[in-house]
Amino acid sequence: MNNVPEYFGSMVFDDRVMKSRLSSKVYQSLKKTIDEGARLDQAVANAVAAAMKEWATEKGATHYTHWFQPLTGITAEKHDSFISPSPDGGVIMDFSGKELIKGEPDASSFPSGGLRATFEARGYTAWDPTSYAFIKGKTLCIPTAFCSYGGEALDKKTPLLRSMEALNKQALRILKLFGTEAKYVHTSVGPEQEYFLVPKELYDKRPDLIYTGRTLFGAMPPKGQEMDDHYFGVIKPRVEAYMTELNEELWKLGILAKTQHNEVAPAQHELAPIYTTTNIATDHNQLTMEIMQKVAARHSLVCLLHEKPFAGVNGSGKHNNWSMATDAGVNLLSPGETPYENAQFLLFLCAVIKAVDDYQDLLRISVATAGNDHRLGANEAPPAVVSMFLGDELNAVLEAIENDTPYEYAEKTQMKLGVDVLPKFNRDTTDRNRTSPFAFTGNKFEFRMLGSSNSIACANIMLNSAVAESLKVYADRLEKAEDFETALHDMIRKTIKDHKRIIFNGNGYDDAWIKEATEERGLSNLRTTPDAIPHILDEENVRMLTSHKVFSEAEIRSRCEITLENYCKSVVIEANAMSQIAKKEILPAVLEYEAFIVDTANNKKAIGIDNLYEKKTAKRLSELAQSISDGADELDRAIDTVSGAADIISEGYMIRDELLERMSALREPCDKAELLVAKKYWPFPTYGDLLFGVR
Repeated sequence: MNNVPEYFGSMVFDDRVMKSRLSSKVYQSLKKTIDEGARLDQAVANAVAAAMKEWATEKGATHYTHWFQPLTGITAEKHDSFISPSPDGGVIMDFSGKELIKGEPDASSFPSGGLRATFEARGYTAWDPTSYAFIKGKTLCIPTAFCSYGGEALDKKTPLLRSMEALNKQALRILKLFGTEAKYVHTSVGPEQEYFLVPKELYDKRPDLIYTGRTLFGAMPPKGQEMDDHYFGVIKPRVEAYMTELNEELWKLGILAKTQHNEVAPAQHELAPIYTTTNIATDHNQLTMEIMQKVAARHSLVCLLHEKPFAGVNGSGKHNNWSMATDAGVNLLSPGETPYENAQFLLFLCAVIKAVDDYQDLLRISVATAGNDHRLGANEAPPAVVSMFLGDELNAVLEAIENDTPYEYAEKTQMKLGVDVLPKFNRDTTDRNRTSPFAFTGNKFEFRMLGSSNSIACANIMLNSAVAESLKVYADRLEKAEDFETALHDMIRKTIKDHKRIIFNGNGYDDAWIKEATEERGLSNLRTTPDAIPHILDEENVRMLTSHKVFSEAEIRSRCEITLENYCKSVVIEANAMSQIAKKEILPAVLEYEAFIVDTANNKKAIGIDNLYEKKTAKRLSELAQSISDGADELDRAIDTVSGAADIISEGYMIRDELLERMSALREPCDKAELLVAKKYWPFPTYGDLLFGVR
């Protein structure tokens, strides 16, 4: 495949296909549904379904599925064939508008967080026409929302669409006040995806990777990432071949894969797309992670998406580049050429500042997982304290507004919005702050706290909702103002005064910043998932999310329970795996090598040769073996204690305070033993093998 434009999107029922296969009337009606949320007529649905089926079967598809994103963190699909019996005993290929619009998968085994009883199995999937259908293998995949029999959202797409509509509604109110023409406002996202590649033959020998996606044991090799020689280095031929095929597969699915390079840690890489509408970007990122792993298998590789697959080297994140734009393509986070455009930009900028400060806990909650807890604050990712980076120039502009003083740039200009001329300032005049959780990068914000395996839906639900709330507060006040320009100036100035604590342009890795943030500025430091998740039930969070109809209160409570339950299950699986691997593989290896050393010592003694080294080594191995045995026993007792927790919140705290400590205590002697035991006795590949195994 050499001509990318010819095959790009070839497996997508996109606008080009719809234009060519639908009548003008059907196409216009469908576009109205996609662009403006108009109700979908049944006759239109039937016509679209027929065209979809015809197109898909021409491409070799035999089945269709309602592709959705349940609260498991991955995608789900149930495949049905297109075949229907014909009177002559054969079959015809059929697909109706009803089958396109709605499905009824069994929902009994998906997490619901108490939204339905276990015996209530029925769930519904509903077609999302704003995200194009696509073919994967032999199956037509139809992006859908997923809800319970009672209508509660059991997925991540439904609240994401709700949050996008909430922001659209409030942003249009603001634009109307500025006289800016727009039919709708959408948010756009470009998620940068980090990942590791390891040889499959080595992965298959690591039970911890197989069970948990990360290494639970492993001593650092002589060389890690100290030399920074992997970052942006020449891509190895085997990895380049993988990236080439990955791009082709993604491009066929209409995914705008743009940038690829080696990341900081050995065996770590990154893929970045061109950003697109948040809903589609979310679908595309879920697909990207799936395709990454499938293509890796074809190259005898395994793609690791865990946030921290290797201790001691950088983990993998996902940078969520977020912006707002009108249907005409006007980026609302890009400064304009005129005073009013400039004032409009500053108001939307202030809305984001207010949102991040008011709902910093929700942003932290949106990225909270067991895996990401290992990464945040580890001098490779932002700290758990949420703050914003704006850069020197924007910071100076806001200070001038706050203090009603001239902004000193090319010339002194009084900052009275919409009255005196505001200076034109550049998009980005300062170095990018990689330590900031939420950084302004010219015409967008980069939310850097997401973990590699996270669905970007969660972060964007909270971000969209929080900004919608800020815009609502502004619109409510400005619509009643007698003097719009004065009210606008006062509101921006008040926002800066009230929320400047969230703005920090310095080093987020500095311990002094964490102290300043929490003790002087009063910012939250929700270090772990159990610390963060219960705050979703705080009164102000429930009020905001329900008022914009992003979640019902029952849906919020379900998310709290499901997220904590997932955290607890993940860590308990890791703990059980650690105990078994330590007792069944590492301890026997240590004892076997100890026996070899003892035999050697005895043989040397028998012929009168000094055996001090053997005696010292055997003693050290014996001590480590005892520590491993004791550590495994203590871990088992902690697992039993955790299993008796009164509720899921208590279990999360017990895991945080007891289980993780026991896991760390067990790992220490195991890693020390690895450095002492001869390689041929060690039961699985080392960090050096895994990190430098792809050649």
